[in-house]
Amino acid sequence: MHFLGADPSAFPPAESANEEGILAVGGDLSPPRLVAAYQRGIFPWYSEGLPILWHCPDPRFVLEPDKLHVPRSLKKAQKAAPYRLTLDTAFEAVIDGCASTRRPGQRGTWITRDMRRAYVAMHALGLAHSCEAWLDDELVGGLYGVSLGRVFYGESMFARADDASKLAFVTLAEWMRSWGVQLIDCQQETAHLARFGAEPWPRPRFLAAVDRLAKLPTKRGPWRFPDAGAP
Repeated sequence: MHFLGADPSAFPPAESANEEGILAVGGDLSPPRLVAAYQRGIFPWYSEGLPILWHCPDPRFVLEPDKLHVPRSLKKAQKAAPYRLTLDTAFEAVIDGCASTRRPGQRGTWITRDMRRAYVAMHALGLAHSCEAWLDDELVGGLYGVSLGRVFYGESMFARADDASKLAFVTLAEWMRSWGVQLIDCQQETAHLARFGAEPWPRPRFLAAVDRLAKLPTKRGPWRFPDAGAP
């Protein structure tokens, strides 16, 4: 196991991750280190009380926005527009909503206090973004992630109303497709992301794509949907 030191850019090769996808331990969650990690296809994931664990799993679950599939029932919900969708309007509330949502098979949350501070700092730099679903003035769902180049690295989502996070996700994916995002990193496989067209990629394929796409110009925030609405 590789232990990280003070240099925020010093990560071991992502291919050296163990069978569980763990690559390194330690370091910090400063924006320079997070940017260096995501540019290499690496992300932090750990629980409160543990040292920071850096991951690069194999395979990697990804969605190419050009291959986005919206199920018929969700298309009907999109057309009905039950929620008002916004971008980068309530980032901290979204991350708190994700942290408080119970997940099957998980005790507690991996969104620790330090993780929250880190991604709020990334949001302030225009590199982390949220999509919100509102019912009147109540936040009922959303998601957040990191954007570098033409890659969006999804972190977490939550819903307190039917289809709220799904509608936020597909609308954001359609909007990102319109301005050139070519890859959405979903990290781990889930059934509903598979229904949207996400698929497992071998780590070498994923890393090659990230090496090419994450170096392209980054669209920094705050992001906004066009006045006429999302595509």
